Amino acid sequence: MATQPHLLVDDGDVTDRVLVPGDPGRVDRIADHCDEAETVAQNREYKVVNATYEGQALTICSTGIGCPSAAIAVEELANVGVETLVRVGTIGALQSGIEIGDMIVANGAAKNEGTTKRYEDVSYPAVPDYDVLSALVDSAEANDEAVHVGPVATDDAYYAESGDVVDDWEAAGLLAVEMEAAALFSLARRRGLRAGAICTVDGNLVEGTQKGTDTEDDELPEKAKNNVGRAIDIALEAVTDL
Repeated sequence: MATQPHLLVDDGDVTDRVLVPGDPGRVDRIADHCDEAETVAQNREYKVVNATYEGQALTICSTGIGCPSAAIAVEELANVGVETLVRVGTIGALQSGIEIGDMIVANGAAKNEGTTKRYEDVSYPAVPDYDVLSALVDSAEANDEAVHVGPVATDDAYYAESGDVVDDWEAAGLLAVEMEAAALFSLARRRGLRAGAICTVDGNLVEGTQKGTDTEDDELPEKAKNNVGRAIDIALEAVTDL
């Protein structure tokens, strides 16, 4: 197969297990938790690194922000033989009592985005693979983390996540909102891959502590400190156990 046009990878360039953060800068942060790492390719929002964690080979690939760029990453990773994808990201809580620094493992994603509609009917579920979900929950609990398991919303319009929209998500019992899981889950299902997502809460929309507000570090709960780093450790341990 030809070189993938966006990720710039070929067959054999990556492993069968991939951690997929949104932020390319987080690729390096995940790699810092590994024993060794080597950059494979970098183009636009996509950075691909091969690494070793506790003797297990894995790949880290950023997806950029939102479902359109995430879908490109999933498609091209599938084309070169990837079998398991684990999203490691941040998320905004939609229920009172979910604190900054808590971990959320999604067991489904509402399709409040446009990308998956080009692939399938909105009634088709966007759900993770059970083994990946279980591995993430087990890893979080083994690390004594507060982990919430439930449905999330995947949304395209970051700056429109307010008012009646948030009230409706909250009333529906959705735990939180992020921007990539629905595409990841749906495309993985369609391509016969395993996928899951663990995200750390970086704000609570119903409590007014969403990212971008002026909350001082010393006002945050202790577990909010290094919350992304802790989520990375959970995901690395889970993916090596799969």
